[in-house]
Amino acid sequence: MIETPSGKSAKDENFPVGSWLLPPALRPHIALFYAFARAGDDIADNPALAPAEKVERLTAFGQALQDGSGDPAEFGKAHRLRHSLIETNVTPRHGLDLLEAFKRDATKLRYDSWDDLIGYCRLSASPVGRYLLDLHGEVPEYRASDALCDSLQILNHLQDCQEDHRDLDRVYLPGDWMTANGVTIDQLQGQAATPGLRRVINLCLDGVDDLLRVAATLPGQLRSRRLAMESAVILMLARRLSTLLRRGDPIAGRVGLSKADFLAGGISGVFRALVS
Repeated sequence: MIETPSGKSAKDENFPVGSWLLPPALRPHIALFYAFARAGDDIADNPALAPAEKVERLTAFGQALQDGSGDPAEFGKAHRLRHSLIETNVTPRHGLDLLEAFKRDATKLRYDSWDDLIGYCRLSASPVGRYLLDLHGEVPEYRASDALCDSLQILNHLQDCQEDHRDLDRVYLPGDWMTANGVTIDQLQGQAATPGLRRVINLCLDGVDDLLRVAATLPGQLRSRRLAMESAVILMLARRLSTLLRRGDPIAGRVGLSKADFLAGGISGVFRALVS
């Protein structure tokens, strides 16, 4: 098998994936895009595969998406997404960019700077928002969408910084900030964040908050009221998670959104989109 399923699904994600807020006719297409992305991510995260093997499998997935090659039993998710993209007139570029990010996950374990990390997010996160904009027929002005998606990616990295290092030897914290604050990688496996590591986390959250200020313009730019509501909800949840990560310590324990946070963010986000 080309795929290496982890068992994860949309229910395991921190933020909504194709929620009921989005148009019912588009949700099946979004589900296909997510399934394709999940398959690629699972390959990249499989500790039993060597980096070269991961890249080879991800390359084959990309080829199948572009031209329909490969055994349908092996590349079904790529083939189904390919047909969906043709039906909806959406470019395969977004799916291919995600695969490039997964290849980077297989071969690049450290990031030198904030700009280096944002460059990764432009492949691993931005394509999701760009796909949704294109699917909804929105004018392709991606800046605010990129900012929202990139902020979500960094928030996830901060939540999982200990686990990513322990299980995959990946560190998604800017190396220059770690050096400047006297942070060594082994501190990620401590019982609590050191003062230096806390400063690095806060610098990342400062960057997230800058991104969220740009992302705040997204709901008002959208013609689709449903997509505007979805983006407003996600924006509210991202702000809440940023606040929780400033107050909490992701080294000492899991910092995440509660059911109450989802409910409050959902109500607030929908209301803001409706009155904007």
